[in-house]
Amino acid sequence: MNQLVLEPVKLSYDVEEEIKTLRTSLQFFRNDKRVIMLTSCISGEGKSNTAYSVALSLAAIDKKVLLIDADMRKAKSVVRISVGKPEKGLSHFLSGQAAMKDIVSATNIPNFYFVAAGPVPPDTTELLSGDLFGKMITALRDIYDFIIIDTSPLGLVVDAAIIAEHCDGAIMMIESGKIKYRFAQEVKQKLEKTGCTIMGVVLNKVNWKTSGKYYGKYYGKYYGNYYGSPYGGADEK
Repeated sequence: MNQLVLEPVKLSYDVEEEIKTLRTSLQFFRNDKRVIMLTSCISGEGKSNTAYSVALSLAAIDKKVLLIDADMRKAKSVVRISVGKPEKGLSHFLSGQAAMKDIVSATNIPNFYFVAAGPVPPDTTELLSGDLFGKMITALRDIYDFIIIDTSPLGLVVDAAIIAEHCDGAIMMIESGKIKYRFAQEVKQKLEKTGCTIMGVVLNKVNWKTSGKYYGKYYGKYYGNYYGSPYGGADEK
């Protein structure tokens, strides 16, 4: 297994507290909700940073966590590596160029493991539609307490809907003030058609000054429904 040394993740106090709240909310779900995907309507809404931060937060409370970068359409990972390099990634495995054991990397962070996306394939949808992705998730369920999957924006491509069929739950990332209600509903309906449980929505990049303190701290009626997260800067994924 590859060994990676990751750069420290620096979060503001407010963001760290929101991530902890999201982590706690995930723990309120039944134990069968262990394979969780994050998607968004479009790129730049912060899903990759959130997936990474939540995975690290779960590992910090002694949960064995695997983060899978399944957004194979991009060439850059949100995971910053200072020492080492994933030799193989998800696209290698799905195209038959690597075994599953060859794509999982251990890290210097206890309980945290990572699968890189790998090189951008010519047809991502075709790779995900094959049998290998589902078989991989089935095998990994017996090893990890949580599997967090970062997917492509469902509002742009169908990849996340294919992945959702193999997940226990899905979280939608929505950027405050940017995504129209109707568009968000269309993405939600796509997720519902897969049969995957929608565990909640993360409302990201909330303008706390204009929205007010109460709005930023309002999490909805149920755990896992809404999170006001002051991420501020644009995420590339």
